[in-house]
Amino acid sequence: MTVLHWVEDSRKLLCGDRVFDPSRLEWVETEASQRPGEVLSPTEALLRFAERSALRRVPIGIIGPREATSGQCELAEKLGAALAQHGLQMLCGGKNGVMEAACRGHASAGGLPIGILPDDEWQAANPYVAIPIATGIGPARNAIIARACLALVAIGGGVGTLSEMALGLQFNRLVLATSEAPPVAGVPVVDTVEAILDRIARRIFQIP
Repeated sequence: MTVLHWVEDSRKLLCGDRVFDPSRLEWVETEASQRPGEVLSPTEALLRFAERSALRRVPIGIIGPREATSGQCELAEKLGAALAQHGLQMLCGGKNGVMEAACRGHASAGGLPIGILPDDEWQAANPYVAIPIATGIGPARNAIIARACLALVAIGGGVGTLSEMALGLQFNRLVLATSEAPPVAGVPVVDTVEAILDRIARRIFQIP
C-alpha cells in the first residue's frame, strides 16, 4: 500500500525513501533522512501543493458536447472549480456547453482556463476562457487537446468527444468518463467530482 507523508517544515511530500518533485511531476530518491510527517490522501496532497502554487501546471482536459444537458453543465462547472481549488490547470475546446460551464467554474475559483479553439480567431472562445488559442484547424484540434493534457475527463458527448477519448488512450493519457459520456473500452466510468479528483491525483503521484 502506498502511503504519502507531508513534511510541513520542508514542505515536501514523501513516499518511503522518495520525495516528490512538483516541477517534474516525478519521484526522486533521497539520501537525506526525513522524519515521517502527516499522512495525506492523494487529493489532500494536491491541496498542499496548491497552497504555494508549487505544482507544474500540466493541463487537465474537460471534454464534452456543445449541446449539453443542465446536469452535465452543472457537473462540468463543479469540476472546473475543483480543479482550480486543487491547483490544477484546466484546458478544453473553448466553445459552449460543457466547455463553457467548465471554464466558468474554473475561473470562478481563481483559475485561468485555456481554450484550444477550432476557429481561426480567438474571439470565438466562450467568455470565461482566460487563454484562448485559435488553431484554425477545425476538429483536428482534438488531437492537440488530447496530446497536451495529463488526463481527460469526458462529461457526456458525441462523436467529437469520442475522438478525443480515443486519442487520449492512444497517447497513454488517463481518460475518465461520466454523465453519459460515450462508452469506450478501457475508460473507467466515475460518478462524482471527488472520485474524478482522486483518479487524477493518483495519476499525478503515480499511485495505482
